[in-house]
Amino acid sequence: MMHMTMYWGTDLTLLFDWWITDSWLSYALTLLALFLVSFFYQFMEDLRLRFKSPSSSSSSAASVRPPIETPLLSKLCRNHSPKRLATAALFGLNSAIGYLLMLSIMSFNGGVLCAVVLGLSVGYYFFRTGADEEDDSPAILDNSCACS
Repeated sequence: MMHMTMYWGTDLTLLFDWWITDSWLSYALTLLALFLVSFFYQFMEDLRLRFKSPSSSSSSAASVRPPIETPLLSKLCRNHSPKRLATAALFGLNSAIGYLLMLSIMSFNGGVLCAVVLGLSVGYYFFRTGADEEDDSPAILDNSCACS
């Protein structure tokens, strides 16, 4: 039976029918896996934002031009650079990880909530804070998911 309120037990079914914890060891390994996936989520978000950042763009003139109204078909047929495709792939992967983390939290298990939040916090500390804060450069505010 699925819990609809927060609980702190070790008996947990997470995301799939086969992911069942029935002992302290399996529960601890599940929490460790969730922590690592949350940490990896922040790494992937940092990688995607760095890859997309204007400083890595080769043409600054293109970003200064005002937007031109174009029909939908011409937008769909414009040049698809490898960088744009890689950025879209990173966005898709990161979104999938973020939604799986959200669904994990929806198990209403307190340990799962703590592991995901702690993993996101530690990952944010390592990958998304630091040198950028000291030089007063503007932050990239591209928040694709509620858990980033």
